[in-house]
Amino acid sequence: MAFIGKAARGMSVLGAVAGMCLSTGLALAQDDASVAVTAIVEHPALDAARDGVLDVLTENGYTEGENLTFIYQSAQGNPATAAQIARQFVGQGHHVLVPISTPSAQAMASATQDLPIVFTAVTDPVGAQLISDPDAPGGNITGLSDMSPLADHLDLIREFMPDATRIGVPYNPGEANAVTLVTTLSEMAPEWGFNVVEAAAPRSADVLGAAQSLVGEADLIYVPTDNTIVSALEAVLSVGQDANLPVFSGDTDSVERGAVATVGFDYYQIGRQTGDIVLRILNGEDPGSIPVTIATGSDLFVNPAAAEAMGIEIPQAVMDRATTIVE
Repeated sequence: MAFIGKAARGMSVLGAVAGMCLSTGLALAQDDASVAVTAIVEHPALDAARDGVLDVLTENGYTEGENLTFIYQSAQGNPATAAQIARQFVGQGHHVLVPISTPSAQAMASATQDLPIVFTAVTDPVGAQLISDPDAPGGNITGLSDMSPLADHLDLIREFMPDATRIGVPYNPGEANAVTLVTTLSEMAPEWGFNVVEAAAPRSADVLGAAQSLVGEADLIYVPTDNTIVSALEAVLSVGQDANLPVFSGDTDSVERGAVATVGFDYYQIGRQTGDIVLRILNGEDPGSIPVTIATGSDLFVNPAAAEAMGIEIPQAVMDRATTIVE
């Protein structure tokens, strides 16, 4: 069992940040590698995935400033910016493009059918029309899916709240992965005795209002791995504390930030799994021949202080099997 503090995991210092411009056609030595990473927005889970990719490359002989060019840009939640970043990266001719999140992956796939793409933190790559067959993606694209273990989440919520019937879910209806998660959750929930109450938040600025609309309409709030909602998680948490409305999450980083609990992935490990795929491509494999990887991991994170602030007790059985207790 691991005990961690409130401070976020330290982030790697990247050799390039948003706004960096390189000339088209990077002049690289034969053994050099150029990897360009982009995310739709910055938040701890996606940042951790980025760092996992970089650390795997570093551990396998690639050093920034020597034989590795590693560029990162965030779209700051703007799909038009994501498309612009994708076109810029394609024009620069990097060896591997790594879009983090569904919107960034869709933008990158639209920008090139030639340069290798390794997507990550994409819930449903088939539904997002990135690929048609996870076992044989074909073309220039492969990657890693982080489809949430929704059955585990429903089991956990039921264990915490045996009498609850209504799950409030704020989400961005314009984000394909969020729509997939909410649709699947709505189909599954009745088996656990729940109904799903949806609250749309197309922009980060809408998240507070969406969370507030669930007060009195839901017994708890579930935050899926929706980048718009997670980027504004503190707004949801403040509503949960003010209204004694427990907030559960789809990712472990959100528990570190103040959600009550989840069973989920460590997104740094997801980044490392993604980095392994990037290495395979740098070593000469065709991305289209590499099956899409499904993220693995089943960490149980609990946050006792958050539970107390939201008026709920953590069952002792949950505490006993928790892999991480946030202090």
